[in-house]
Amino acid sequence: MIKPLLFALCLAAGTAHAQKRAMPPQPGGAQVYDSVAEPAVPLGGTARYAQFLADHQRYPTPAMQQGQQGTVPVAFVVEKTGAISGVQVVKPVAPLLDAEALRLIKSGPRWTPAKHRGRVVRQRVVVPVSFVLSPPAAPVAGRAPGAPAPPPNAADIAASAHPDAPAPVAPDRIAQPVGGTEAFFAWIEKNQQYPKLARQRKIQGKVPVEFIVQPDGSLTDVRVVKKMGSGLDEEALRLIRTAPKWEPATYRGRPLKQKMLLPVLFQL
Repeated sequence: MIKPLLFALCLAAGTAHAQKRAMPPQPGGAQVYDSVAEPAVPLGGTARYAQFLADHQRYPTPAMQQGQQGTVPVAFVVEKTGAISGVQVVKPVAPLLDAEALRLIKSGPRWTPAKHRGRVVRQRVVVPVSFVLSPPAAPVAGRAPGAPAPPPNAADIAASAHPDAPAPVAPDRIAQPVGGTEAFFAWIEKNQQYPKLARQRKIQGKVPVEFIVQPDGSLTDVRVVKKMGSGLDEEALRLIRTAPKWEPATYRGRPLKQKMLLPVLFQL
């Protein structure tokens, strides 16, 4: 941060000389600022950027199975062109989560560069990427609990350009199946139709399915994160698309949409 300079008026003995006021130095071309008059913002705004990160985050399945979670702060420099450079993890959480956070930020859109003293400058920004697992539930037929990955908060991203801004808060309640996780897995088991081809080939395992729990509890944007083939992917999609509504995530009593990642188990 450039601090204001203090100036003094100098008088020569016997004669007053007109003094030219020294001007503060202009922002250097290579200097990177942490705080500026007009912070850098993602193209399309912070809300759109937050949605981009939410839509493209891929919670690593091994990390989910091992119960790894946390917030990975990723720092980078928004260049004068709007491109980002020097992407790095500020505080590592777990190798798989760190790698996914880096991939996610690097794949993001360009930014509108920062301005300081009327000139475009380079700015350092830190965006926290959160990976959150739901509380463990009682296992049913060997199934692992769901692993939601809540979408980044737009206010959180905006605050990354304002280091003094208050920290964002987590939802009061995460999304969860009506009746609980155990009831949901019981519904999956009851309605699962094991694909004939997969049964013939004796293929079994977990199909990680990502979806969004909307404010009204409906499940949308369903997709398979890692395919297994032999009809298992299609059956996993069918199960989630036809599943009962969930109780949405809430914050201060208001429902929010939340991204989830759930492994659908196929076992012979």
